[in-house]
Amino acid sequence: MPSHESAIVSQIRQRLQKSSKREYWRCLDELAQTPEFLKSLESEFPQSLMPLSQSKDGETRRHFLQIMAASFVLAGLSGCGTQSAKQIVPYRQQPEDLIPGKPLFYATAVTLNGVASGVLVESNMGRPTKVEGNPDHPSSLGATDIFSQAAILSLYDPQRSQSVLNQNRISTWSDFTTALAPVLAEQESKQGAGLRVLTGAVTSPTFASQMQALAKKFPKFKWCQYEPISRDNSRAGAKLAFGEDVNCIYDFTKADMIVSFDADFLTGVGSVRYAHDFTQKRTVRAGTTQMSRLYVLESTPSLTGAAADHKLPVSPVEIETIAVRLVSGAGISLDKEPGNAVSAIQEKWLDILAKELDTHRGSSLILAGESQPPFVHAAAHALNAHFGNAGKTVRYTVPLEAGVEGQMQSMQELTAEMSKGDVTALLIIDTNPAYTAYADLKFAEAMAKVPFRAQMGLYKDETTNLCHWHIPQTHEFEAWSDARGHDGTVTILQPLIEPLYNGKSQHELLDWLLNREIHTSYSILRDFWQSRITGDFEKGWRRAIHDGIVADSALPEKNPAIANKALAANPTKSEKENYLLFKPDPSVWDGRFANNGWLHELPNPLTKLTWENAILLSPALATKHGIRDGDSIEVRTDAAKLEGVAMIAPGQEDNCIAMTLGYGRSLPNCIADGLGCNAYPHRTSAAPWHQPHVALRELGSHSTLATTQHHHSMEGRDPVRMATLKEFITDPHLGTEKEGEESSVYPLHKYEGHAWGMTIDLNVCTGCSACVLACQSENNIPIVGKDEIQRGREMHWLRIDRYYKGGLENPETVFEPLACVHCEQAPCEPVCPVGATTHSGEGLNQMVYNRCVGTRYCSNNCPYKVRRFNFYQYSDIETPALQLMHNPDVTVRDRGVMEKCTYCVQRINAAKIEAEKESRPVKDGEIKTACQAACPASAIVFGDINDSQSAVATLRGQPHAFGLLSELGTRPRTTYLARLRNPHPELEPAAAKGASA
Repeated sequence: MPSHESAIVSQIRQRLQKSSKREYWRCLDELAQTPEFLKSLESEFPQSLMPLSQSKDGETRRHFLQIMAASFVLAGLSGCGTQSAKQIVPYRQQPEDLIPGKPLFYATAVTLNGVASGVLVESNMGRPTKVEGNPDHPSSLGATDIFSQAAILSLYDPQRSQSVLNQNRISTWSDFTTALAPVLAEQESKQGAGLRVLTGAVTSPTFASQMQALAKKFPKFKWCQYEPISRDNSRAGAKLAFGEDVNCIYDFTKADMIVSFDADFLTGVGSVRYAHDFTQKRTVRAGTTQMSRLYVLESTPSLTGAAADHKLPVSPVEIETIAVRLVSGAGISLDKEPGNAVSAIQEKWLDILAKELDTHRGSSLILAGESQPPFVHAAAHALNAHFGNAGKTVRYTVPLEAGVEGQMQSMQELTAEMSKGDVTALLIIDTNPAYTAYADLKFAEAMAKVPFRAQMGLYKDETTNLCHWHIPQTHEFEAWSDARGHDGTVTILQPLIEPLYNGKSQHELLDWLLNREIHTSYSILRDFWQSRITGDFEKGWRRAIHDGIVADSALPEKNPAIANKALAANPTKSEKENYLLFKPDPSVWDGRFANNGWLHELPNPLTKLTWENAILLSPALATKHGIRDGDSIEVRTDAAKLEGVAMIAPGQEDNCIAMTLGYGRSLPNCIADGLGCNAYPHRTSAAPWHQPHVALRELGSHSTLATTQHHHSMEGRDPVRMATLKEFITDPHLGTEKEGEESSVYPLHKYEGHAWGMTIDLNVCTGCSACVLACQSENNIPIVGKDEIQRGREMHWLRIDRYYKGGLENPETVFEPLACVHCEQAPCEPVCPVGATTHSGEGLNQMVYNRCVGTRYCSNNCPYKVRRFNFYQYSDIETPALQLMHNPDVTVRDRGVMEKCTYCVQRINAAKIEAEKESRPVKDGEIKTACQAACPASAIVFGDINDSQSAVATLRGQPHAFGLLSELGTRPRTTYLARLRNPHPELEPAAAKGASA
């Protein structure tokens, strides 16, 4: 092991052991105080990285401003670029209900793994521009996740598939159907014996009905389904416990105590609703004495683990062992007694969990993650039944998915049939098995033996290259369809715009297979629901479209009983070896969002990594092998070997190496081409979620990761406040004094009208980052790319800082959203030489773009580091399709100006105009900023602080409210509520494995 690495880790541990005024830390470099890190903080804009900070003759911008006349500066350096002339064509006949300048909202949905989340899409003059949550939809309740927000960019993406391809050459739909017709005619004579259709998970009732009709027409045809992030383990676990598959619906509003076996319920399918419900029991106000308690056992850090009161890093085998022992201790019959031993801390956890579950009968909840083996899922069901939670905190329905029961078995059978030559025609719809299939199946080799291969998809991908035909698919905002939410409620997906790239919907493709002609997706959908909407069909149909949900369509609940037999417990033998874990990427998921720049540039909530994935190692494992952040390493398993870049992850289990899926692509026309490393070759059908017997080898090279965790230092000040519920009850002010008006030496301005402010509750913020993408979409914020991120030039107006507290192996984690806090005494304003940053009469800190000359003095003087300077022309003003998605109420900025949060001033003004037209004051809650509207946890509240009855004023008066860096006298308009945890009195965080450094 290199000596310098030993010294750095030793130095970090010594700093953590010493009592220090500074409790919170962001990254290992910050703890080590390495010379490179200190140098990076010397200047916010290092000259070596900022070639634009000097003119060509070497003169600085400051000297340039001194010698040039102000009028010339304002006229010539205003940041206004040239605009090409465009022809404007007016309406010949204005569409009904369309008022120029006033947007319309349409209810539809965005799906992930086939499951719908209801949204309202804003349309400006026929252009979809922004996604909001549908408050009437049970899966969203008015909020969104990052995938819903990013759907707008995917809709307009000019790199989407735009034409039918035959052998990668441009063709037509007519040519495709001509080629397909004789294939289907042959299959009709064989009853479809050689016909296969492969899709992702499907919850659409209409699509399922079409597949049933196809099965009647071709009795021997097979429908196969495959999702890389499948629920095969939960399906098998339900069958193990109940003898049948079920869909679980969790009610966190009734759960006082939660145990998660590696179940990251704050990410993925259903997470928007679950985040909303979970945080309802975590909201703390003056007088609160109760909040829920969350225990998480996990192998690699997750958002759910970050929210936990107690988190225990354990290996996958240890999770299974703990589940076995918990079931055995509860008196539930097992076919085998527990065999593996547990550590002292795990034994203590088991004792406390057993007691807490017994105390909270009917108000506890046990969950298992999709990566856990079937027994752990069965154990969760058995424990929920044993402790009286079934029907209370967890409810059961029939499965959401239609068709295939086991996706792994479906893929294995399909691959075997293709290898034997039994498949003569394969149609692949909206999935990419050539990239995502299990490595041991050798899907691509088997697929090459199929005589007729066609794919429908949004993009040309790895599977496209193996197909004879490719058909561009419509985006979810371009076609009619339906899908079920997490509880089974059906959503009608309606189009917002005509297909931009001549795509066909999956319903239209199946309709041609059935009828040799295409009906519109609208008529297909309407005909299906004609006999299923009771009462007046026209009224019910219009109501379903308007509301976004079909009334009374949720799946009926079931009351499955635990099978009258002992649970089959066969825990894997515990060995001290390394495991390679596979997780969905928080940005690109399984790779399906690989061409979405917003998602690539969104920092990973925990690692703050952008534009790539990395191989995550624990500090102990990295030290053992002498590996640092950015080192190139080789990971070898029994399945394959890969090379990637290492990243040390505090909170990672010592023997676990984690990788996210979706990167390592080889697609020349995709922005993800060459980014990160591909984990799929390591996934096998025998070990889809973790591979044992992993060997590491350092390769001797080093690269710089595109992370944001080092950026925007606040000069060592403690920016967050965190305590326990017990400490809050004892001292609601948490030992600090409230900021008073007398704290400022400057004369205070009295705001007679509105005084806008915001409060952010750190106790319920999950770090999901939906607010960041909502802000980006609302305010036309461009992406800058990996190289610019590495220079610290990201343009997000809102960032989520992640701070650690405690030791390296198992620190506590807290998230802090931070945008411009709109200081009443703003340090940025007096230093601007051209008055580009000003203060409004309602307390908003404003930017006048046409005045800005790019001195960046305001950013240097901002203690919060929330201002962004666009060094280059980051905004795309040339691509026609991308112009359509811009919010017309927000200026698209040219290069050379400073940008920052405006509190969504365009929304403020719109609400004020409406109130003035109706001769009334603006109502509290009428204005929602983009970040506030997106937040599933309702962590962000905005309003008028001059209104003492407003929600924001009430929250500002909470005893645990604090102003960030308010000791500087800036008087920020954004205040925070402290993060509170609810630890068990016998299991303090320091007792957890590795908590002390």
